[in-house]
Amino acid sequence: MTNSPGQGASYAAAGVDIEAGDRAVDLMKEWVKKTQRPESLGALGGFAGLFDASRLKDYTRPLLASATDGVGTKVAVAQRMDVHDTIGHDLVAMVVDDLVVCGAEPLFMTDYICVGKVVPERVARIVKGIAEGCVLAGCSLIGGETAEHPGLLGPDDYDVAGAGTGVVEADAVLGADRIRSGDAVIAMASSGLHSNGYSLVRHVVFDRAGWSLEREVPEFGRTLGEELLEPTKIYSLDCLELTRRTEVHAFSHITGGGLAGNLARVVPEGLHATVDRATWTPGAVFDVVGSVGEVAREELEKTLNMGVGMVAVVPPESVNVTLATLADRGVDAWVAGEITERGDRSEAVTLTGDHAR
Repeated sequence: MTNSPGQGASYAAAGVDIEAGDRAVDLMKEWVKKTQRPESLGALGGFAGLFDASRLKDYTRPLLASATDGVGTKVAVAQRMDVHDTIGHDLVAMVVDDLVVCGAEPLFMTDYICVGKVVPERVARIVKGIAEGCVLAGCSLIGGETAEHPGLLGPDDYDVAGAGTGVVEADAVLGADRIRSGDAVIAMASSGLHSNGYSLVRHVVFDRAGWSLEREVPEFGRTLGEELLEPTKIYSLDCLELTRRTEVHAFSHITGGGLAGNLARVVPEGLHATVDRATWTPGAVFDVVGSVGEVAREELEKTLNMGVGMVAVVPPESVNVTLATLADRGVDAWVAGEITERGDRSEAVTLTGDHAR
């Protein structure tokens, strides 16, 4: 399309609709409001989000923790299904569950939504998911940005990213330095694929198997699309409750790199974690991806979470309280392994046995 004679160039002619952006902000306001903590100040639409830091005066030595993430190619599934109100839940989970690993309480988040064309209702649905995730995580959504990039993204394309800030008392920071030989490895069940490995999954089910998102998959008891869009479980409040009720030495958020790769990040030099696969049965989606794609177990385990979304490392005397607390909160958890001296082993984590059936 070309401009008519005498008609100058404009932002709208270049593909950016400012009025649509304003409409999107109006539609998302009700969802953002639901996330507000008492410390959240200001109204949506300002240049910066405000959070009252005076509550940090109650800490002896408060440390701020920061994390940022996205949801990867899972957004492609949401776009193909035209379902946009769950992907924000995934975004929050990826950020806040990184924060809580060090023992930090998530305080607030900001988001960034990049679209090819602003469709106000679609943007509002994305923000709805982010807001609902923030409520589950106990943090505020205090600001964000929606950017329209015509020519760079297609009209129906978008991507999301987010950043979060939390706080932890300096002497309560969790991590590898607390872990001791004899500690128990407690696994917490994932809700499914979460938000990692979708490039592999999409290659298997779409490119190799030729399945459609509407395909009913008996192993799932629902369609392929519904299974792939299952939101990532948010563990932050569950983990924080554990730290209040009992002694916890470390957490590990199981994301890209799988169980062994992420658990190894908190196992200190000289110690070793052994995890017994026989202590749990991964969800059907992991078996389907492996069998349909003829994916080797090693490849699956370093790409997908295989049914474990978060791990807590606790001293032996904390095991019963840990399991009881998680059960009270509706989190499926079990003793999956233990920490021992490393000896002459070079690796930090070993997976043993075969999964239960």
